[in-house]
Amino acid sequence: MTSAPPQRPRAEFAIRELRWSDFDGLREAYYLLYDERAVRGDIGITLFGRRPSYSDEVAWFSHLYQRALSGEAVVSVAEVEGRAIGNCTVGRVGPSEDFEMGHVGELGILVHRDHRGAGVGSALLASAIEQCRGKFELLRLSVFSVNVRARRLYERFGFVPVGTLPRVVRRGNNYFDEDVMVLDLRPSHANR
Repeated sequence: MTSAPPQRPRAEFAIRELRWSDFDGLREAYYLLYDERAVRGDIGITLFGRRPSYSDEVAWFSHLYQRALSGEAVVSVAEVEGRAIGNCTVGRVGPSEDFEMGHVGELGILVHRDHRGAGVGSALLASAIEQCRGKFELLRLSVFSVNVRARRLYERFGFVPVGTLPRVVRRGNNYFDEDVMVLDLRPSHANR
């Protein structure tokens, strides 16, 4: 009789707003995705052909931080023992609220591979959605069609599929479809 490997205890996490000091933790979680892709090609996040440089990541984080400060983005961060282990970002589509699509927020989520399956993604998503109420009317996201676990998470929070982009991601000789999902945040659509 074979016993299951012992589960290592999960650290407690907290959800909070983005801080300037979150850069290293978020960069590490993102960089690890490139290692995962090399081992398992169907990871459910779109990546660059090669890992961005440190300076590219500094520019990305600076822009994200500025958008969060200006109110053009909502960012929820998960932390363990003072270090960021994931984030859920909703950025306004277009340059400003008065843009014709300024009422739409584009959602993205990242959880460090060592902390998945512990409720971090659910907590990040709940926090981000709550912060988006009154700021955005519609949230949209894209998820790999093969990423059933993520799709179920989004559906639990009320996202509905509105279409599929076939073969939209190419990794070597493999193609992946992405499902587009939306969540209507208008008060008249709450709890539907």
